[in-house]
Amino acid sequence: MIITKTPFRMSFFGGGTDMEDFFKEHGGAVLSSTFDKFCYVTVRHLPRFFDYKTHLTYSKMEYVDEYADIEHPLIRNAMQMLDMHEIRLTYDSDLPARSGLGTSSSFAVGMLNAFYCLKGRYADKKKLADESIYLERVLCGEEGGWQDQIAAAYGGFNRIQFSAYGYEVYPVIISPERKIRLQQNLLLFFTGFVRYSSDIQKINRQTGRGKTGMLREMLSLVDEAQAVLTDQTRDLDDFGRLLDYTWKLKRQTGRAVSTNDIDALYEKAVRAGALGGKLLGAGGGGFLVFYVQPEKRDAVKKAMKDVLHIPFEFETAGTRVIHYSPESYIPLQKPDKQYPLREMRRNGTAGRCRFSEGQRG
Repeated sequence: MIITKTPFRMSFFGGGTDMEDFFKEHGGAVLSSTFDKFCYVTVRHLPRFFDYKTHLTYSKMEYVDEYADIEHPLIRNAMQMLDMHEIRLTYDSDLPARSGLGTSSSFAVGMLNAFYCLKGRYADKKKLADESIYLERVLCGEEGGWQDQIAAAYGGFNRIQFSAYGYEVYPVIISPERKIRLQQNLLLFFTGFVRYSSDIQKINRQTGRGKTGMLREMLSLVDEAQAVLTDQTRDLDDFGRLLDYTWKLKRQTGRAVSTNDIDALYEKAVRAGALGGKLLGAGGGGFLVFYVQPEKRDAVKKAMKDVLHIPFEFETAGTRVIHYSPESYIPLQKPDKQYPLREMRRNGTAGRCRFSEGQRG
């Protein structure tokens, strides 16, 4: 039996510049951190006492014999990609799915980590990030960027830099005291609205006006925000003011980014004293994060009393195996034809993932 634990991410600046069609031409960067809310994936080989070969438990249960019978696209494609058979998989999570925290990507990373471990093979963080991007964006055909899979695999507070050659992960060097202050000045609230990120991305792609110019400006804010964090002489409160500015830019990148209800919640927090904030993820619902000075925390929490406040702390480990009990497994029959793993290197073919060597975990 294998159990993996994979964190969710909180993206502060640069969201949208991690889309492949943007960063291949203009470059991209994201400033984000993982935090102490996790998804857990348990995998083991299914004993041969049952009249089905695979048992899956997530928001529903599936009992199937063949890959084609699996309804969950991530699980179906991941099992084919890594030639998995006769398994019992269980998914559990600290926070709801479709909430803007990269939950599906954290699941993808944690699931691949568990599959490799069940096979007795080691997969480093770079491999897990790369193959999770390939799984979601290519095999499943889901709209979206690359930041979620990378953040979930690597963990920590990072600048993720994108280019035509792939990506690099750079830890943000910030003093422990300043990082604690930042964490204490951030308040996270669940709006109660959930949505599919891929659907939101499709709508925003169709409805954003002058989007490239706004994304380039949002990209420039990554440098400014990182400077605020790393320069001890800078006013940390500027981080909150920059959040407000980047949120106003993001709202213009597509009509599905925000809603009237979300705008009302945002205004409540700002009137109560928040310096700034943003909706996490592609938009449409999920979680709002605000930068709030200590003396204003109680007022903001009172103003937001109708939505759930989520205490959190930053985390640094990324995906990891928290339980490992090796199993002997002999396939019962010849495996079904598996998906060919495409070469995940930069090449000239449109639509395929391109990755640099990057850092390795």
